Amino acid sequence: MTSAQIRQSFLDFFAKQGHTIVPSASLLPDSPGLLFTNAGMNQFVPIFLGDRAPDVSTWAGVKPAKDTRAADTQKCIRAGGKHNDLEDVGFDTYHHTLFEMLGNWSFGDYFKKDSLTWGWELITKVWGIPAKRLYATVYSPNKAKGDPADFDQEAYDIWAEIFRKEGLDPAIHIVHGNKKDNFWMMGDTGPCGPCSEIHFNLLPSDDEVEGRKGVNSSSPRCIEIWNHVFIQFNANADGTFSPLAAKHVDTGMGFERVAGIHASTKGFTDFTPEPSNYEADVFAPLFSKITALSNKTYGRTVPTKREGLTEQENTDIAFRVLADHARTISCAIADGIMPGNEGRNYVIRRILRRGILYGKKLGLTTGFFEQLVAPVVESLGPVFPELVAQQDIIRRVIRAEEESFGRTLDRGLAIFEQGIAQGIRAHVMNSSSAKPLRAQIKGPHFHADINAHLPGPVSLIDLTANIARQLQELGLPETQIVGSIAFELYDSYGFPLDMTQLLASERGLTVDTAEFERLMEEQRARGRAAQKKEIVIAATEGEAAVDLKATKFLGYEQLTAHAQLIDVITADKDTFLVFDQTPFYAEMGGQAGDTGTAFINGQLVHLTDTVKDKAGRHLHKLSESLSSQLSPLNSTAELSVDVVRRRAISRQHSAAHLIHWALRKVLGTHVRQAGTSKTPDRMRFDFSHFEAVTHAQLREVEQLVNSKVIDNAKVETYETEFDKKPEGTLAFFGDKYGRFVRVVDIGGYSRELCGGTHVSTPGEIGLIKIVAEMAVAAGTRRIEAVAGQAAIDFITTREAALAAVNAHLGSGTADVTKKLEALLANQKDLEKQLKAFQQKALAGLATELPAKAA
Repeated sequence: MTSAQIRQSFLDFFAKQGHTIVPSASLLPDSPGLLFTNAGMNQFVPIFLGDRAPDVSTWAGVKPAKDTRAADTQKCIRAGGKHNDLEDVGFDTYHHTLFEMLGNWSFGDYFKKDSLTWGWELITKVWGIPAKRLYATVYSPNKAKGDPADFDQEAYDIWAEIFRKEGLDPAIHIVHGNKKDNFWMMGDTGPCGPCSEIHFNLLPSDDEVEGRKGVNSSSPRCIEIWNHVFIQFNANADGTFSPLAAKHVDTGMGFERVAGIHASTKGFTDFTPEPSNYEADVFAPLFSKITALSNKTYGRTVPTKREGLTEQENTDIAFRVLADHARTISCAIADGIMPGNEGRNYVIRRILRRGILYGKKLGLTTGFFEQLVAPVVESLGPVFPELVAQQDIIRRVIRAEEESFGRTLDRGLAIFEQGIAQGIRAHVMNSSSAKPLRAQIKGPHFHADINAHLPGPVSLIDLTANIARQLQELGLPETQIVGSIAFELYDSYGFPLDMTQLLASERGLTVDTAEFERLMEEQRARGRAAQKKEIVIAATEGEAAVDLKATKFLGYEQLTAHAQLIDVITADKDTFLVFDQTPFYAEMGGQAGDTGTAFINGQLVHLTDTVKDKAGRHLHKLSESLSSQLSPLNSTAELSVDVVRRRAISRQHSAAHLIHWALRKVLGTHVRQAGTSKTPDRMRFDFSHFEAVTHAQLREVEQLVNSKVIDNAKVETYETEFDKKPEGTLAFFGDKYGRFVRVVDIGGYSRELCGGTHVSTPGEIGLIKIVAEMAVAAGTRRIEAVAGQAAIDFITTREAALAAVNAHLGSGTADVTKKLEALLANQKDLEKQLKAFQQKALAGLATELPAKAA
């Protein structure tokens, strides 16, 4: 069987059992708390939690079957978060940053009997895996350690019957596992239950007793291939477990693992070779392309250590890294996750840069990585059509990232090698035990050797690694690269710490991570101190923030209100008033805080800003001149928001939503908000994109948004549960959402989760004008725009400037361009004539001076 046949046979098998085959969810998860979709169950969590009825047969792109049964192949990324396999990729044959998870699910439908029986039928009868080589684990709690629930007798009995029918001894083939290995929990509380794993003995011998020893032992020769999770309990806050009314099944199988075993063992018949996921034919197009680009051959070697590697081991590591990372980067970008500087976007940039670095080890030059997109599309495109649709975008994003990183890579490597020289020199010269080595590093020639070999080929690696090994042989501690070098590489050249550690480990060195972290924290502290309006007031007079009551916000419906003054806070020479309720919007989500007035006990005070503290209280900043004229607590106040200013800000905010929508229409759905600011007279919108937006594209965006202003559709805002928000609603990673969220829906075409204030219809905006577009960082662009009266003022100023130019040129607006072109052409001619006269004069002077001297 090919890998494609293995995948399809899985889906076909469960389709025959009444499962709805659903498409893979995006790698961009619906839950903002996740970096990436990292398991097949992610898209079904609302069903498991009871927040959504089983309805998979109604999902887009499916062939309807049962609502209570689903199966799919889900692309997953595990990097950068709780599950982080990045640094292991390449050094073994089974870790990946991207993998497919085959899975089947039951939502209150079938349970253990059908799940385990069908699983056994598929892998032994359809795929032909020898039953003698298979083992099952069942949950057996260690009560002495407080493991929950009871022994899973039901699963044990099902497996015992299955193995007896095969003529196999259940006592050998069923292995007990504790909470760590065989009990799944979604969190400290909530749905949970025992799981039962199927393990595959890959030893050359099929001895059943020997095979059993490898189960749950982390042996690469006896590995888990399929996990069946039985969600049957609810974990309560008091530590008890209650049975769920509806019991569910959640299974997951690593596709590359099964396909790799099938290929490594010649169809499950020859278990002599070491198994490798990279033997699966899904990697073949990538390996062929890497071979063609590098003129090197994959040798299937696997290192047993991380330093002192052979040339072939280094080559094979690079092959595996490039094959894995090319798949990850391509699939991530296809799902709209761009390389960037924060969150998941930074993880993708790290993966791409790690791949580029390993490409350098194969002698590949800038521009090679985008050539790996085609083989990814060839192998995965038939399953994930978004790769086919987005392949041009994927290549362009990678090209831009490669060029950007390439500009700093060589310089960064030079600094790295100087750091090595500095570290080794200090280490050797300061130790009497290292006297035999001093001749190697004394004088300027050691630095000369370093400089002569930049940016670090194998000969230089050998030079430094050899010295590092000799230092260790002398019993000296490991040589460390100073943390300041690692920090400079991170801060100025975009080298993640793990990349510097990787470069160091190849040379037998380590990095002073403690110093690196100290410098990072100092930078964070500087950033926090520089943040405008950073107010950290978590408590007052010893009260914990959790005990403080958040201010009730009334400002969506009204701009005036009566409120009670409940606190007065002084911070950094500023004074803030806290009321029990307020119509004043507190600065949040890039929207400026409201200003206005408060009338307290016959005294009118001006409020110049509104911010929010960690307890959710709105802090109303008093104007400086009135900071000493405070009223007693519990006074009643009449609060009034500056209406004109608020409406101007609301226009800018709604304009930002329209621009976001239009950018995604014009540039692609990879565009995501990366930062924003809305003030009364201007809007700034940062977004993920890999190249400058052309003038034509900006004009199209501007025309689109203003056409929607003219259409004047209704703007709706409403609260809903996060898991029940309309399909296509944009949420943003890093934002904290509760169970209930606020949706801002403009005409049904623009939907975002947003807590800001908006116009009632786009027509209230009046006009939107883009005034600037620029780069903010690699992969991040910025648009500045104005809306409403600010847009009219901008155009009026432009028209006045144009009128002044017309007056100077003596032209009308229609022919001003021609006049300027003629003027510039005339200037150019005059400059040429002047240059000719100057040259002629100099030539004459050169002839005249010798004559006078004679």
